Amino acid sequence: MNNVSDNLRGAIFMMLSMAGYVVNDTLMKLASEDVGLAQSVFLRGLMASALLALCAAYKRQLFVRVPVREMRIILLRAFGEIAATYCYLTALVHMPLGNITAIMQSLPLAVTFAGALFLGHRVGWRRYLAIAVGFAGVLIIVRPGGADFNAYALWGLAAVGFVTLRDLMAAKLAKGTPSVFVALFTAAGVTMAAGIMAGFAPWVPVSGGSFAYLGFAAGSILVGYVASISAMRFGEIAFVSPFRYTVLVWALLLGMFVFGDYPDGWTMFGIAVVVGTGVFTFYREQRSRNAEKI
Repeated sequence: MNNVSDNLRGAIFMMLSMAGYVVNDTLMKLASEDVGLAQSVFLRGLMASALLALCAAYKRQLFVRVPVREMRIILLRAFGEIAATYCYLTALVHMPLGNITAIMQSLPLAVTFAGALFLGHRVGWRRYLAIAVGFAGVLIIVRPGGADFNAYALWGLAAVGFVTLRDLMAAKLAKGTPSVFVALFTAAGVTMAAGIMAGFAPWVPVSGGSFAYLGFAAGSILVGYVASISAMRFGEIAFVSPFRYTVLVWALLLGMFVFGDYPDGWTMFGIAVVVGTGVFTFYREQRSRNAEKI
């Protein structure tokens, strides 16, 4: 019963995380029209880090002693977040919101595959086949070599790899390590990296509208950070991961109504393949776990 409760909590956190991330993506894409990418990430990071620091101080988790092994995991998770942020936002600025979000939906498949390789999770041939078909769906969305191919989709695929690293590290965190502390450490790392990159690019004045976008983006990414860590820690990876797909509805709607980006038939077909294989992978995982309990 406790396992069911933890999985339900993880699922709720994952859906909340996805809502926070897609709102952040929309606002960052809007802000990038006036402000450079590195500068946008740096300014958003300053605000997000400040909010997280206040939250951590309120919970008396601003300064936490963690074992060396745990710190290594936190550092690796932060590295994954930094690299994923840069790759993903580079793709986001140059691609329709719905398309890059659809590519990111291969993440549950990637996490399942990586969990089998690095965490010893049992994965049968059916799930391996589903993973292969799912990545074929990603190729349908990307369509390399086609007339509509956008090379920035490759940045999105790189982001999938780095987010997989981030999530695997989150799953390895000890239960006693505060999520807010990990989120603050990660946000500070992203901000520092963006600040270094912004130092090599022209600094432009920020309009009131862009500053508002970045401010609300900071709040949204704060929700995404904390909820994503909590989701991967409380719930089982195979159970929680499929709930990432809730982001697609919001991404497609916001892409259409905010940016006027309407996905074509092939993109929708690719999305259906990726989501379908992800749901199947989840179903096989649950069936395998139930069989082991008999």
